[in-house]
Amino acid sequence: MFALTAPRLPFLRNVIRLCVLLLPVALAACVTSPPPQQAARRIDPAYIAMYGPRPDETHPLPATDISEVDPRFLRREVAYRGREEPGTIVVDTAARHLYLVREGGRAIRYGIGVGKEGMAWSGRARIGRKAEWPRWTPTPAMIKREPERNGPWAGGMPGGLNNPLGARALYLYDNGGDTMYRIHGTTEPWSIGQSVSSGCIRMFNQDIIDLYSRVPTGSPVVVLNGRSPFNDVDPDEVRVSYY
Repeated sequence: MFALTAPRLPFLRNVIRLCVLLLPVALAACVTSPPPQQAARRIDPAYIAMYGPRPDETHPLPATDISEVDPRFLRREVAYRGREEPGTIVVDTAARHLYLVREGGRAIRYGIGVGKEGMAWSGRARIGRKAEWPRWTPTPAMIKREPERNGPWAGGMPGGLNNPLGARALYLYDNGGDTMYRIHGTTEPWSIGQSVSSGCIRMFNQDIIDLYSRVPTGSPVVVLNGRSPFNDVDPDEVRVSYY
C-alpha cells in the first residue's frame, strides 16, 4: 500500500469538487426536456355564443369550432365606405369577405370561402330565391372534376348536415334568369377565408342563417372580383351581438 503524499491531497480534493459540480450538467444532457407549451388562444365568449349550437333548427346544428379561425373572418360590424345603398350585399372575393350594408356608414362583415364557381362570375344581381336546408345538385362540371364524391348525387342530395350548401342558400338572379351563383352555408368550416376547388360563396352555417334572416328576396347583390376596394384595417370595429 502506498500512502498519499501531502502535496497530492489538495489536487485530489479539487478533482472531486469538479466532478460534483459537473454531475448535474452531465445528467441533464441525458434527459429530453418537454417542448414549450403554446398558450391556447382565448376566444371571446360573445363569439362562442355567436357560433354556438342551434338545436331549434330542422336539422339541429352543432357549434362551429372557431379555435383555429383567423379572427378577421368572424362576423362583426365595421365602418363601410362603399357607394352601395343599405340592404345591399357586397361580395369581395379577393379579401374573402361579404358585407351587408347598413344605415349610417356601417356594414356587417362576414368571412367567406370562395369556390371555383365563385370566381367565375362578377357583376350585379338580386336574390331571386331563398331556401332553408336546400337541396343540392352538383353541376356536370363538378361531377367530372370529382366523380367519386359528386357522382352519386347527380339526382340531388336532400338538405341536411352533410349537404354542401349547408343550412341556407341565397340564389342570385339577373334579369329574371338564374345566374347559377349561390351564397350558402358549408360542411367545411375550415374553408372560410380560403380559396377552394368547388362551390360558389360559402359561409359558416351560423353566418348564413344570420344573413338569410336579414335580407328579403329581391335584395341587390354586387360581386367583386380582383383587388379589394376596401381597407380592412379599421379601428372602429364592433362585434355584432348574437341573437
